[in-house]
Amino acid sequence: MEPQKVILYYGFTPLDDLGAVRLWQRELCERLDLKGRILLSPHGINGTLGGAMSALATYIKRTKEYPGFKGIDFKWSEGTGHDFPRLRVRVRDEIVTFGAPGELEVDHRGVVGGGARLKPSEVNELVNARGDDVVFFDARNAFEAKIGRFKNAVVPDVKATRDFVGELESGKFDHLKERPIVTYCTGGVRCEVLSSVMKKRGFQEVYQLDGGIVRYGEEFGDDGLWEGSLYIFDSRMSHEFSDDSKTLGECERCASPTSKFYNCANLVCRKLILLCATCKGDNVSTNCSPQHQFL
Repeated sequence: MEPQKVILYYGFTPLDDLGAVRLWQRELCERLDLKGRILLSPHGINGTLGGAMSALATYIKRTKEYPGFKGIDFKWSEGTGHDFPRLRVRVRDEIVTFGAPGELEVDHRGVVGGGARLKPSEVNELVNARGDDVVFFDARNAFEAKIGRFKNAVVPDVKATRDFVGELESGKFDHLKERPIVTYCTGGVRCEVLSSVMKKRGFQEVYQLDGGIVRYGEEFGDDGLWEGSLYIFDSRMSHEFSDDSKTLGECERCASPTSKFYNCANLVCRKLILLCATCKGDNVSTNCSPQHQFL
């Protein structure tokens, strides 16, 4: 059987005829038997797809033929062939829903006014030069950081990306406005937008981790500044960069170390919860913590 892979990618570029781009992308994926999610907006494209390695390679080649997409950085990871149940290609106001579509500006080079890009090695150099003054700012949902994050990172209390604007405007991070800030996320798309949102709100020295945690982990594994597992939005749920990965998460039932998320079995709840292998067996609808239904 041909090796199965997953690709993660995004590209900021002005898109006008979204209906035509959506139709082209759907037909291309269906012809190649690819599953996953593609989001399109006037600002660009954001996708995660799984399938046979040769089919994904063809998809990348065809997608890069579109002028605005030729510079996209496609990130590869191992797949199972069952990582996504279906194909979804949707048009939204934003490819990352910060709730400020009129604020974001893009051109053919990407986000206008975003933070300076730092490659993984440059992030380490910045920390070596500036020490504890450097702030890692997590651009993901807070639950993702439960199993992995950069050392001493700031993790805002957000349940969805649209919560970031309110968090930044609350004043709770104003004391960081003059410090060097490195925004980071899974593949780079959320931290690219967040860096622009932060700069527009008075944060003076903002950087973004180029390629996100994925590229950093590929280069440094667990020997750098990253700790724990990477949460991913497919059936695998988490990814470790080496056998030496730390386990930062705790089982919500017994506090044992774990990095495995499961949906609460209570159909009213279905919240993602961290469970160890033993407590996974107790994940039944009659044993749901009441607070899960309100988170």
